[in-house]
Amino acid sequence: MSDIQNNNPNATSKYDVDGKPPLKEAVPLGLQHVLAMFAGNVTVPLIIAGALGLTVGEKTFLIQCAMFVAGITTLIQTNRIGPVGANLPIVMGTSFGFVPTSIAIGKQFGLSGILGAAFVGGFFEAILGYFLKPLRKFFPPIVTGTVLLTIGLSLLPTGIKYFAGGAGASDFGSLQNLALGSLVLVTIIFFNQYFQGILRMAAILIGITVGYVAAIFMGKVDFTSVMDAAWFSIPTPMAYGMTFHGPAIIAMFILYVVTTVETVGDISGITVGGAGREATDRELSGGVIADGLASSFAALFNAFPNTSFSQNVGIVSLTGIMSRYVVSVGAFFLILAGLIPKLGAVLAVMPQSVLGGAAVVMFAMIATSGIVLVTKDELNQRNLLIVAVALGLGLGLGSVPEALQYLPESVNLIFSGSGMVVSCMIALVLNIILPKEEQRVVKNSEAISKAEAAGI
Repeated sequence: MSDIQNNNPNATSKYDVDGKPPLKEAVPLGLQHVLAMFAGNVTVPLIIAGALGLTVGEKTFLIQCAMFVAGITTLIQTNRIGPVGANLPIVMGTSFGFVPTSIAIGKQFGLSGILGAAFVGGFFEAILGYFLKPLRKFFPPIVTGTVLLTIGLSLLPTGIKYFAGGAGASDFGSLQNLALGSLVLVTIIFFNQYFQGILRMAAILIGITVGYVAAIFMGKVDFTSVMDAAWFSIPTPMAYGMTFHGPAIIAMFILYVVTTVETVGDISGITVGGAGREATDRELSGGVIADGLASSFAALFNAFPNTSFSQNVGIVSLTGIMSRYVVSVGAFFLILAGLIPKLGAVLAVMPQSVLGGAAVVMFAMIATSGIVLVTKDELNQRNLLIVAVALGLGLGLGSVPEALQYLPESVNLIFSGSGMVVSCMIALVLNIILPKEEQRVVKNSEAISKAEAAGI
């Protein structure tokens, strides 16, 4: 860890971006970040692999690749290399936003078609990040805050599904699952509010650990897959190759624009929630560039597009710990999980209700960070209208995707089921086309003057 760049040698507090807490604190704090994102990171390849009819062995391989890539790309985000990386405690992982489109591309062009489109699209996002400074005027707090608020609110149903045992579980909503989720949630609240130091900061890890142990005693954990998993394996790059198809690439481009706004929102959420300030141009640009290049790198290693993970934004907001070092330690756990399948399997067999107890509070913290960002702009009639329309249509259409069933299939696959996409596009467009309040005042004054001059 000594090689990890520290731009501020005087920063020693674990709450500082460049602070380095002792390893005995950094390890549990980093592991807590890994546990928070683990389920989401492995769920995406499982969903896509299942939709494409891949074998169990192929699913295991894709999960291994996803963990390995997430660790590498997280290190790049937390430790800037030139213009690449935000230099903030950002955890990278496989993006949920690309799932519907990836499945559609995969059914038409195969896994190689998904990887080829993702590879090209990643460079497109990196270019957007390079020019983000002149584009930043299109991402004021009212836009990024609305997107972040949409992300948090739209993730809450997912958190509740985890809480109840996971969508499709045979015992979904059982008292056992609800009890496990509640145990984790109560433990997190208890340690966060009534303890100090490492016990408070690691409240999420403690809650998940307590829930995991309880689940083992309840007989809800099956370690068979752990026993069958290999001890060591290196992910093979380009195992499925890449093919390039125009329609697939265009669809990916649109999603990468949305991911850019999501990443800007996540970075803003981290700096607002963890440091009480807005993100700098360099942090935003470096974060988006890294986000794009990470997705291209992921495609080389058979993984799907990567992005900053919003649940980890919730952890930073909850704990106030901004240390890049802590997240870098977590990144090494991710790499180990990619190289040691047995370690990844131990985390993979954790009951979803245990993760749900933590997910509910983390997703809600994302939403509250969005509220903080939105209120940084004046809440006048114009800005409230932007928030209202973006949230109304975004969350509404995300909850009722069948409302878009008669749209062309290519358009439907991009917008249906993803409130974030709709909300992002609406907030961006309305912020550009709606006149500022000052402009309305000037126009009204001019109209009154003309009316008076005409004797009306």
